[in-house]
Parts: sequence; C-alpha cells; structure tokens
Amino acid sequence: MSSTTEAPQAAAAAPAAATTAGESSQQGQAQVQGQKKWQNGGNKPNGNKRSFQGGQGGGRGKDKQRKSKRERNITEGSSEEVLAFDVQALIALRKESLPDAPAPTAGEEVKDGEENGEPQTETQAPSETLPETFTEIEVEVHAISSTGDGLGFQLGSTSTQVYVVPFVAPGDIAKAKVIRHVREESYSVADFVSVVKAGPLRDDARVNCKYFSQCSGCQFQMLDYDTQLSHKRSIVDKAYKNFSNLNPDLVPSIRDTIGSPLQYGYRTKLTPHFDGPPGHHKRNKPKQALSKVPEIGFNAKGRRHVLDIEDCPIGTDAVRLGMKRERERIARDFGNFTKGATILLRESTKRYPKKVISNGNANTTAATEETTTTEEVSASATANEEEQPPAETPADAVRVETDAHVDIKTCLSATGAMSSEYIDDYLFTNPANSFFQNNNSILPKFTQYIRDHVMPPAGPHRDRIKYLIDAYSGSGLFTITLASLFTGSTGIDIAKDSIECARKNARLNNLPESQCNFLAADAPQLFKQVTYPADETVVVIDPPRKGCDNDFLSQLLAFGPRRVVYVSCNVHTQARDVGVLVRGDGGDGTKYEIESIVGFDFFPQTGHVEGVAVLNRVEKSA
Repeated sequence: MSSTTEAPQAAAAAPAAATTAGESSQQGQAQVQGQKKWQNGGNKPNGNKRSFQGGQGGGRGKDKQRKSKRERNITEGSSEEVLAFDVQALIALRKESLPDAPAPTAGEEVKDGEENGEPQTETQAPSETLPETFTEIEVEVHAISSTGDGLGFQLGSTSTQVYVVPFVAPGDIAKAKVIRHVREESYSVADFVSVVKAGPLRDDARVNCKYFSQCSGCQFQMLDYDTQLSHKRSIVDKAYKNFSNLNPDLVPSIRDTIGSPLQYGYRTKLTPHFDGPPGHHKRNKPKQALSKVPEIGFNAKGRRHVLDIEDCPIGTDAVRLGMKRERERIARDFGNFTKGATILLRESTKRYPKKVISNGNANTTAATEETTTTEEVSASATANEEEQPPAETPADAVRVETDAHVDIKTCLSATGAMSSEYIDDYLFTNPANSFFQNNNSILPKFTQYIRDHVMPPAGPHRDRIKYLIDAYSGSGLFTITLASLFTGSTGIDIAKDSIECARKNARLNNLPESQCNFLAADAPQLFKQVTYPADETVVVIDPPRKGCDNDFLSQLLAFGPRRVVYVSCNVHTQARDVGVLVRGDGGDGTKYEIESIVGFDFFPQTGHVEGVAVLNRVEKSA
C-alpha cells in the first residue's frame, strides 16, 4: 500500500515498493524453515546481520557493545530496524527512477562469524564520497518513515544515499546539517535547519508550539490531521509486510486509522525533567547543589541536552497548570537539589454527580449508580450523593461540566499519590506514576471498539464464547470494561501490585469477583490457573513495547483459545507475534487467521500508532 504522505514523484512508484516488501517476505519464508531460523538469519533489509557501528576506542566495553549490536534480533521492532526497511524501500524506488547504468565493480568481504557452518559474505560497492559531517546540504524529501522522520536525497544529486531529517514533509526542500553517516545501511542522519521550499503537504500555520522543530516530542504539527492518520495506516501496513514474515495473502487490508477526538490538549501524563550540577553523577566527587534554576523540559531532538519548555500544548489543561506550578516550585527550591530529577505530572479527576428533580423528588442521574470516588465501596452512597463540588474552582484545577456530572481535574506530582480516571462511567484508580493510557479522550472510542470486536461476527461461534482472559491485565482496563459480556472474566498479570489495583477497580465498579476476577501468575504458569474451556474463551493481550516472548506465545498456542484480540503500542512487534500465531510456530498444530487489523491514534502530532489485531483459531481438519 502506498502512503499518501509520499511526495508526488515518489507516490507513482509506491505500489512497486509494496510489491518489493511482499516479495521480500515470501523469499524470507522460502529461505528458512520455522520462526527460530528466521529470527536468527533474517528478512533483514541488507540480507545480513547488522554490522557493528560503534565509535572509536577499544577494550571490554566496545566488545560488549559489538556483541549486542551484532546479535540484535530483527523482530524486536527497534527504531533502527524499522528505519532500515524504509530506507531500503526508498532506495529501490530511487534506482527504478534513475537511468540505467552499469553495475559498479564490487568486492567481496568475508564477515567474521559463520551461519550454519558457512562463512557470511557481503557485496560492497566502492565507497561513495559523502558530505563532511556538520556541513549543511539541501535535501529533497520523498517520504516520511515509520519512525516519524523524513527521508530524502541530496538536492541535485543522483546518489542513492538517503538523508534522515526530522520535522519535514514529502515534497519539502529542507536545509539540513549532516551529523553522521551509516554507510552499512546507505543512510545519513541529519539535523533540521530550515525549510527552503515547502511542499504541498506542509503548512506551518498549523504548528501550535513554539518549540516545534527543536523538541523531541512532536513530529507532525505541520501536517493536517487526515494526512497524519493516513500515514499511520501506512505504518501498520509496512509493519506487517516487514515483520510478520507472512505471505501477503494472509494479511487482510489494514483498516483506516481511528483518530483521537483531541489533537492537542490530550495527554493526561507528562514527565519533564532537569539535569543536576556538572559532575553530579561521579561517585567520588563531593555533592554540590544547583547554583541556578535548571532548564526544565524534554530532550532536544537528537540530543541529550534538556530543552527548557515553559508549556506543552499536547498536555491537558490540568497537566499544563501542574507544569506551571512545578516549574515555579523548582525555581524557588533549586538550591535543594544535588542531582537531576524527573517531574511527575498526572491528571486526576474528582467526579460529582448532579441531581435532577423528578416528580417533586430529588433523584440522582444514572451516573450516580456507579461509585464515584476513589474510596473503597464501603464509603456510604449517601455521603457520595451529598458531596458537592467546590463553589470556586481552585486556581490549579479545571472544572468540566456535563448534564450528568461535574468533574474537577487536578494534576498530581507526588509519587505515592493515587489518580482517578473515568472512561465513560467506569472509574479507574492507579498510582500516579504507574502506566495507564495517556489519552483519555480516545479511550471511550477505543474500549467500545474492543467491546464490538471481542466477540466473533454473527455466526455459529458467537454464542459459544462465554469467557474472557485478559493477559497483561495491568489495573484491569479490558477485564472491567468487557466483563458484562461474559459469564466469567479473569485478568492475569505477573505484577502483584497491578493485580491488587485491578481488584480494587473491580470493586469500585460494582463487579463481583464471580464475574470479574484477577490472578497474579508467574510467566511460566500464566494459563494453568484458569479453568475456562479454550473453545469458549477469548484472550485479550496488551503486552509492553517489546511484545510477547516465545514462552508466552507457546503457552497461548498450547491453550488454543477460539479467539485472540492483540492490542499493542508497537505494531512492529505485534506483527512479529501475530506471524507466530498464524504460522503456529512451536505449537501442537494450533494456528490462527487474521480477521482484522486497525490502528488507533493515541498520540496525535507524533509518529506513534497503537494497533489492534483480531484473530480466530483455524479449525483443525477431522
């Protein structure tokens, strides 16, 4: 699939790039047998393991880094690996557009290390003369990579060296400063300097932050939102082409990315930071306090330097007020700090249900049927109903009023504080510094989509599924919001603190343990404590960015639930894991087929996209 975020001259050739990616996946399957060999050998862009790209120096540290680089698994979905695929696809398009030229004389280099007893070889063309580092060049941008950075070629050159430049759009001509060359992968990393000529997709009037093009947070503020969503659909599409190792016929068309209701003011958690005094990290150096107010904010793009950020427009109003408050506190108390620190900014909501008058009697609205405070259910409902919102909203709080309730939103910064968050009428409490989805505006739409797709479409299997297992359940988001659909629901997590939090959230939402249960289970025993029949069970999984490990996937295939809903914050590792389930690698013959794949835009203005894949078990032949 071609991306609408490609420049006009590249868009015409985009179908060829998609075909190339598909053929590469098929070739990878033909060359190796099974997931283990594919992981170790590779469907890599250059056909070999990545060579070491370290700097100068030697000793044990270098050897250790060399080993980790060389042994990195392609299917980890790292930004480096994702970028390499996009670079090679663009180079292929570039070569197709250039006049035919004789192939350069190549030398053959024997790589250290062997694969299956055979020496690895790599064909290398004569070294190309590239611009000196830290010099400025003009780059014509052809595409946006799945990492969010622009990809282009030096203006006026026929070279196939790709330049990776942030904060640009296809069609732009940008001035960029070359920082380093990655010759093994035929690309160079560059800093954005300025726009020489804006392309058709770029409109800097859309930019809503004075730190854009400096801060490492947002990448797409110059693009309209439909273009951002289209690009994120292409990210999911390329993830399955490049990382699933599946025949393209086994992957359905990627659905349109579902957008966020808010494109700014959506983040309910931010963590700005500041550095300590020079040398504060050295063990034997006497501690000294900060001598001036530090720069407080986020890292500059491509730098470890902290960029001083006074305000962040993607934060919610409450979080932005909290950021202002905490900056003022640090400005007063900076002399008390002998090292750097990260500042926690987490929105928390206190809900006050409204009362309505019906037939002369005071009755609460439907919203009051749920427990509405962060206290345990033992607190009396009468006390909750009598509680009223403050007559005047505190200076550091935000008041949001609807027909059913009044919400007072504040920003928590204490590490041990408990935050409260509503998704429709569901209440969730979590430690303020723990993980929970950071865009509340999209969560009602997101959880409703899962509710609509957790069951099979109308057919013979729909009524058979009676049970839910929520693996990686955390504080119970899916177990609680889906429990009403099932006879029994069980959330499983290896973190006991998360399980205790989930149990509390179930009580806050009036869900009995018989309907909504949580178990703390060790990873090797994840499914052994659940007695649900696999034929009547759906499993929802929402792992961390690294995806599922082989042990978990083996357990899942051994259990063999009728249906799987895979939610992921990294569509590249999701594609890898879905490929394992579809092929049935390491299982007893259990395999799955993909029903649908869709992206959710939890973080507008950035290159991130969340993925949801729905799979059905393939029935074994009699």
